[in-house]
Amino acid sequence: MKRNPSHRALLFGRSAVLGLVVLVLLVAGALASWDSAHHIVLAKGREHGTMTVTGCGDEVCTGTFAPGDGAAARARVSVDSSVAARRGDRFPVVVKPGTDEVVRTGAAGFLHAWVPLGGALLLAALVIGGGLRLTRTAWGAGIAGGALLLAAFIAL
Repeated sequence: MKRNPSHRALLFGRSAVLGLVVLVLLVAGALASWDSAHHIVLAKGREHGTMTVTGCGDEVCTGTFAPGDGAAARARVSVDSSVAARRGDRFPVVVKPGTDEVVRTGAAGFLHAWVPLGGALLLAALVIGGGLRLTRTAWGAGIAGGALLLAAFIAL
């Protein structure tokens, strides 16, 4: 069956739009992840220490900060509640410059910071497989995203 030029243009246009959707998903996931991850990846020169959780609300947990590198101790810092498990837990953190917010470091903090990218990979896999019909690429993106989410879940 011979396809006419308008049909080819329609197929190309569909592929271009779906490719753009995949690109937007992945860029949005990477940027959302980088918001927290850059404090962990580029931690040189930041205040490092240990946070002890004293209480948790719906969105944040608060606690005390014990410095590990000669920085000043803080009576109250906050961390995203999905990172802290329960009252009394202690874990290594780095302080966001100019705030009393901290980001968990180590393997668990690193994996948690990249969770948005894992979700974006899973969503992109659906578009890649269903819309672009690139099943092997879709499986690769889906497995990578799922592995990242599972690793973060296990580490925390």
